[in-house]
Amino acid sequence: MSWSKLKQNLESFLCPALQGRVEYRATSYRYLPDKAGSCYIAVDKKNVFNMSDKTTLIKWYQTEQEIKNDSGIQTPISNEEIEVLRKETKGLVPEDRLLVIARSRKLSELAKELLSAQSSLSKSNFIVVANKFLSTPLEESLESNDILMNILALVDRRLGKKRILNMAEKIKLKHPIVQYFYALRLSKL
Repeated sequence: MSWSKLKQNLESFLCPALQGRVEYRATSYRYLPDKAGSCYIAVDKKNVFNMSDKTTLIKWYQTEQEIKNDSGIQTPISNEEIEVLRKETKGLVPEDRLLVIARSRKLSELAKELLSAQSSLSKSNFIVVANKFLSTPLEESLESNDILMNILALVDRRLGKKRILNMAEKIKLKHPIVQYFYALRLSKL
């Protein structure tokens, strides 16, 4: 599918409140056919998400320790996770320490997911992911580990107010760029 047709399809799925604010843009090199162009998402004419640009407005994490020490990342710990940990330690660890251990484990898992998503994102092709989004159910796109799929689903007009409000806890565990687009969509309800 050509870029203009793909862009038209993606923009037809934008929720009415974000039409004109969120744009899909692409650059290409006419005289350098072997040089790949770059695709990015702009909000209010500012590039906020560019896969190949490391100076993007959204913070890209470098190490697992940065993620673990970031107070902005909230990780809800369920009673089931505490209970599993209690069984693993055979009840020898104090209750307050169980919460610290569970949070640390969950942040380690989150860090690994974020770093692997970022590394695959920098190698991925916007057009391939966008075509996949157009042929995938919305629910699958929201549950996907692909950052771009999450973003495209969040700005989709098929995503209703009730579902947006119900996904607040899940979004806290997602990449900061996904959280950014969630906040943008939430502000337009």
